[in-house]
Amino acid sequence: MARYTGPVCKLCRREGLKLFLKGSRCLNKDKCSFEDRKNPPGPPPKKKGKISEYSTQLREKQKVKRIYGVLEKQFRDYFEKANHQEGITGENLLQLLERRLDNTLYRMGFASSRAQSRNFIGHGHVLVNDHKVDIASYQVKVGDKISFKEKLSKTDLMDQNIKLAQSLNRHPAWVTPDYTKFTGEIASLPAREHVDMPIKEQVIVELYSK
Repeated sequence: MARYTGPVCKLCRREGLKLFLKGSRCLNKDKCSFEDRKNPPGPPPKKKGKISEYSTQLREKQKVKRIYGVLEKQFRDYFEKANHQEGITGENLLQLLERRLDNTLYRMGFASSRAQSRNFIGHGHVLVNDHKVDIASYQVKVGDKISFKEKLSKTDLMDQNIKLAQSLNRHPAWVTPDYTKFTGEIASLPAREHVDMPIKEQVIVELYSK
């Protein structure tokens, strides 16, 4: 599947928000170029006049797409699926995005970013219920057990990711990682309060409902 391969720091600047697309680098103010106000990434911002309702809705959609690393067609498919489910469409949409396998590894703390998660999955290092899954968009279910092939679990990179996750101690309640065994389990479906980024999902619903 196509994937954005350009510089990601300029995406943060475009949205005016740290999207944490570079993992641990984003947590270091000395290394995060978004924090460098003297020489921020990307082109200089254009002067803004009155912002239209459509522009606000579009920017919100673009922000969420960039946070989760999905492109337009896939994002639209998620919305259509969310719209046909019972419940609130916006919350259904966020739940589908949270349940992606790449996001799940990131939430558990085994990867420092969703991009790194996709790398692990694409190289066949990730197991779901002891079966290899190499599709980043795979939807996890309650009770699913996540593990890794020994080749990855014994690397310094995994140790660094786990130490970072332990220091931050911020994995949501819907996942239960076991850092000593390099495993994790899906305890429940993600809820709206588990999304830790400032997202206005109703604005996206209004955009697609026109």
